[in-house]
Amino acid sequence: MSDVAIRPEGPLDRSAIFDAHARAFPQPAEAKLVDALRTANAATLSLVAERDGRLVGHILFSPVRVEREREGDSFVALGLAPMAVDPDHQRQGIGGALVRAGLDACRRGHPIVFVLGHPDYYPRFGFESAAPRGLFYSDTSRDYSPVFFVAELVPGALAGRTGVVHYHQAFAEL
Repeated sequence: MSDVAIRPEGPLDRSAIFDAHARAFPQPAEAKLVDALRTANAATLSLVAERDGRLVGHILFSPVRVEREREGDSFVALGLAPMAVDPDHQRQGIGGALVRAGLDACRRGHPIVFVLGHPDYYPRFGFESAAPRGLFYSDTSRDYSPVFFVAELVPGALAGRTGVVHYHQAFAEL
């Protein structure tokens, strides 16, 4: 993967990021979500992957609020979403490189990261099922437990922490 560079998003990357998400997913919802989070100043960390001067992937982390059972008792963590790799560059380790670089950057100030994603993919990066820890995705329309994960980036960061995880309002507007 030495031919892929991971770096922070820059202002000139916005249209290429939109295109990468639009090409990677059947609907433009994820591409629009990135723009909505950016507009709402809810993009905590946004990284891009470049190969031969071309943007081929993107990952974004935004704040999530975890409400505990007692009202008014909550804490903030990060949510990984969305992530996209241009279809012409998928299955080449670019997504993994983005996740690893993102989690490394998150360790400096953000000890907990959640993701709603594929159960065969995210555990390889240290994510574990959130439900056994007493952490649940806020949408109760179906059981998200099999695909909702948490990564404790700093040992002990999750000690005694349980609750319902709420993503930014932009996610509900997809």
